[in-house]
Amino acid sequence: MEDVEISDGSIRLGQLLKLAGVVEHGAEAKSLIQAGEARVNGEVETRRGRQLVPGDEVSLPGRELRVTATPGGDG
Repeated sequence: MEDVEISDGSIRLGQLLKLAGVVEHGAEAKSLIQAGEARVNGEVETRRGRQLVPGDEVSLPGRELRVTATPGGDG
């Protein structure tokens, strides 16, 4: 499980994938998500704009991400 720190209280799924280096561009994130390859907390998620908060876990083929708050951040 790879922790991905965010400084705000939430982040959109597509933004998280870019931040974690899973994809380089929003279009890549959109394709991956719409293909049903992303799971949020164990459930398939097809919305790129899904809001994630610290503690949420995202599973992709070959990657497992956990949203964490930057120490001293809002989350």
